[in-house]
Amino acid sequence: MEIFLYALSVMYSPGPVNALGLDAGLRGQARRALGFYAGVGCAMLLMFLALGYAGAAVVSGAWLPWLALLGGGYSLYLGYRIATAAAPAAEGQDAPVERLTFARGLLIQGLNPKGWLAVLPIATVMFPAAQITGAKIALCTLPLALAAGGAPAGYALLGAGLGRYLVRGRGLRWVNRLLGLSLVGCALLLFHDAWRGLLG
Repeated sequence: MEIFLYALSVMYSPGPVNALGLDAGLRGQARRALGFYAGVGCAMLLMFLALGYAGAAVVSGAWLPWLALLGGGYSLYLGYRIATAAAPAAEGQDAPVERLTFARGLLIQGLNPKGWLAVLPIATVMFPAAQITGAKIALCTLPLALAAGGAPAGYALLGAGLGRYLVRGRGLRWVNRLLGLSLVGCALLLFHDAWRGLLG
């Protein structure tokens, strides 16, 4: 139980992946982003399986600053794209923004140090302590991966509700700017963590 509570607390806290899910919901594209949620879940599945079976040797602590740099750079790019995206011109009309695809979900979650920091202690410490080995690793990993994909989907549903009742036109532009700034903030925190990791 503590494994799932820890995983859910990390996965459902605000971060770049969940901010993108929220943005998709605000734009009325929650359904179109289904591939994105699946990509996020698949990335977590691969991380859990890799670390669960190969242990910490696959991703040593020395790799985390470099992942933070890559994740920070990608978050910065996404933050800029969201902050400068145009609002939909009319109800039901798609805004000209990049679609959240499976590949994008796989990439951003794979580069998200928050994801690795969630997986690392679970796969290398908590699984062995709970005698989760062999086929049990895969069985425990599947619901965790589904929960990971559910995090941005949940934020997208929240965004869809907010978009329906609170934001239209100019309001959506301001929300996009705030989301973009939050991703830039995430990027700066990742760069800070990378800097500390490389110096330490």
